[in-house]
Amino acid sequence: MIPSFYDEGTLVAVLTTQPLDRALDYKAPEGGCHLGAFVEVPLGPRKVLGVVWGPGKGDYDYAKVRSMLRVLDAAPMRDEMRAFLEKAAAYTLTPMPAMLRLATRAPGLGDPPSMRKVYRRGRDEPDRMTDARRRVLDFLSEYGELSFTLKELAELSGVTSSVIKGLVKQGAVAEEDSPRDLPFPPMDPSRPGKELTDDQARAAGHIAQAVRSGAYGTTLLRGVTGSGKTEVYLEAVAACLKVGRQALVLLPEIALTAEFLKRVEERFGARPAEWHSGATMTERRRIWKMVGQGQAQLVIGARSALFLPYQRLGLIVVDEEHDTSYKQEDGVLYNARDMAVLRASMLGAQVVLASATPSLESWANAESGKYKRLDLEARFGPAVMPTMRTIDMRAEKLPSNRWVSEELKRAVEARLEAGEQAMLFLNRRGYAPITLCRACGHQVGCDQCDARMVEHRFLKRLMCHQCGETKPMPTVCPACEAEDRMAPVGPGVERLGEEAVELFPDARVAVLSSDMYGSARALKAEIEQIAEGGADVIIGTQLVAKGHNFPNLTLVGVIDADLGLQGSDLRAAERTFQLMRQVAGRAGRAEKPGTAMLQTYQPEHPVIRAILAGDEEGFWRAEAAQREAAGVPPYGRMAGIILSGPDVAQVFDAANALARNAGALQRVGAQVFGPAPAPIARIRGRHRVRLLVKAGKGVALQGAIAQWVGQLRLKGDLRLAVDIDPQSFY
Repeated sequence: MIPSFYDEGTLVAVLTTQPLDRALDYKAPEGGCHLGAFVEVPLGPRKVLGVVWGPGKGDYDYAKVRSMLRVLDAAPMRDEMRAFLEKAAAYTLTPMPAMLRLATRAPGLGDPPSMRKVYRRGRDEPDRMTDARRRVLDFLSEYGELSFTLKELAELSGVTSSVIKGLVKQGAVAEEDSPRDLPFPPMDPSRPGKELTDDQARAAGHIAQAVRSGAYGTTLLRGVTGSGKTEVYLEAVAACLKVGRQALVLLPEIALTAEFLKRVEERFGARPAEWHSGATMTERRRIWKMVGQGQAQLVIGARSALFLPYQRLGLIVVDEEHDTSYKQEDGVLYNARDMAVLRASMLGAQVVLASATPSLESWANAESGKYKRLDLEARFGPAVMPTMRTIDMRAEKLPSNRWVSEELKRAVEARLEAGEQAMLFLNRRGYAPITLCRACGHQVGCDQCDARMVEHRFLKRLMCHQCGETKPMPTVCPACEAEDRMAPVGPGVERLGEEAVELFPDARVAVLSSDMYGSARALKAEIEQIAEGGADVIIGTQLVAKGHNFPNLTLVGVIDADLGLQGSDLRAAERTFQLMRQVAGRAGRAEKPGTAMLQTYQPEHPVIRAILAGDEEGFWRAEAAQREAAGVPPYGRMAGIILSGPDVAQVFDAANALARNAGALQRVGAQVFGPAPAPIARIRGRHRVRLLVKAGKGVALQGAIAQWVGQLRLKGDLRLAVDIDPQSFY
């Protein structure tokens, strides 16, 4: 049995966050240390963060073993958390130091408790306004009651600290002493929630009873858009808090949190902890520490919130569980939905997977009885599901620079005359996906990637959506040097916004796209303003399909319903079905009935017909039968192997060597396809080659893959990534 405490001088194994292949031996410091303690240890000339992982190996001269520098003032990592990280690492074939980095993504974990100066908006106005001062005050106004350190405020508003200190002297910015890490205000689960329908009350009762049982279980909560899934799982949160356990609600988009946080605060009388990339470093440290001490009862967060050091986690809700943003596609390749189920199973906690359009994986698990399934079939209150129909674009005679059909235009005009909102949906960011030379046909591509650059007229730049590289919009063709022959081809939401302004000159047009706002909070504020009637026509990408509630929105027009049906992705039909149903669900969520109109060149396509019919079960059964016949997920297993490097010949040589020596996979009955250039064959100057592994559902794939790729010695700048259960194949 591993001891839970190590006396001074005892050899202990410390797992660090550094990219090493093993834990390192250190001597326990004066006063000893607990198993799981967060420690600072010397590594060469540096001081690095680590966790006491168990007894040392003792395979090194004891006299030369270095001592730990100190034990940090943080609750030790719990046994279940260490076991979870190990299992997650084994499943995703991720090195343990990378998993530990996921679990320690907060700054200053070792800093002692103390007071600090924080800054927030003051009551007065400065005697003289400058651009720098305006940036500070606008930033503080945008973030409301949140406070910042001097360094954070200066960096985030792009000014020097002297600008802020000058505003403090004039009372425009308030300087206060604040404890570094305050507990979150207690939540009151006994406060009454909204009155539930019979359907909602039945579902809430089932989940609350499961939470109270203290046993593991996963429930698929499927409800049509607007059916009140949130109110149901908030009752489960209340049940969890009543038994003294913590709850986590995962959301796919930061922009979703504004409206949701209001609902949580109304329900429980206090704001929860909010963990995502928009949180300040100071706030992240506070959340990490308070979660570990049990003084943050409810966390609302993005996928990485799953790796916080919960003390007594009893419930994980994965809202919009089908959303692809739950899969992390760089660094540690994991699916937060699957890791939530893994973590809960190790804790005796409940998982609620909520969606109007579940992933086929979750649907299949519910069909097989692995997950419990609860359905909400009707919209909450007087709202009804929108009427859905197609517009056959083959019969439309639109000019080459127009994308809104006459039929859709008339429908929008009718809604505007009635004082209602309309949405035009196009799942393509920017102004135009291609910039073409009309003299020679050259398409402007990224210098670092094999991808076309997208025009962003709002930013006055061309942008690569793979690596983020930008360049000015050219007036001269880079290939033939012809002047003034560069032209945008195809529409993005910015171009659609331009068209909407021309078609509806008296309407207020708002374009919602994640790259058009400087911060997550600015985007949230814009969404709130639109929901309160601040726009007549909303132009949006898939961002608008995710859980937003626009009460006055009664018409949704999908500009290109065929967009997701192109390509060879095995999930193309599923994702198109989900996206179209989700975006259509934005219409008619209050008293006024809604309509969704889909512009398509393929009205007879099975997916389009399934969307119109609303036969979700029929669609899932047909899709499941096809996947099962092909032996692909969720009825088979897949893994992607991505090799990359600056030298294309070296990358292919390594990939071919792997393919030739696949005995470890063949022994478990797995097949290897490839190597082949990845669909996007170069990103950030690195050439990319893919291999695909396919195996039966019951195959122990990870061990075979680890043995297979372990024989390859990576030379120079060659890198290999393993993607278990890939969601994309780019």
